[in-house]
Amino acid sequence: MRFFVTGEQYRKSLLNALILMFLGYIALLWLSNGLMYFHHMNLTPDSVIAYYLGSEEQFTQPRSYQGMLEVSHFHLFSMGMLVLTLTHLMLMTDFSMRLKIWLSWLTYLSAIADEGGGWLVRFVNPQFAYFKIAAFLLLEFSLAALIIVVIAALIRARTQPRPSGYE
Repeated sequence: MRFFVTGEQYRKSLLNALILMFLGYIALLWLSNGLMYFHHMNLTPDSVIAYYLGSEEQFTQPRSYQGMLEVSHFHLFSMGMLVLTLTHLMLMTDFSMRLKIWLSWLTYLSAIADEGGGWLVRFVNPQFAYFKIAAFLLLEFSLAALIIVVIAALIRARTQPRPSGYE
């Protein structure tokens, strides 16, 4: 990732292309995350409560502790790696430090909140459904913002005149 700092983005077309392909892949992951959420729930608290606590009308059981633990185990690692990678790429851009810090914190907090929201609905209080919905929306927004910021930096680097010595 040093290529942003050292100016190598001006010479490394293949590396830029690989990062853009990675971001395209992550955009598909972002889309599938939203589709999976809306496959199980929608943006109403009742749907979130029914998903986690079960529903007699839909003949669904509450989410089990073991099932939620298995999902959280995988999500905590994979989301951590995803957020680390995206924020690392963003840190190497020439955007303002304020944006970098704000977006990094927002993404990490929303990822943790999204994972914890289901636990809160299931085992603490169903009213945390509002929190779960807000955390999901914030996570989707922050991941999209990270993807856009890094893509914009790569495009901007390709369209700006190259400093002398980078020919």
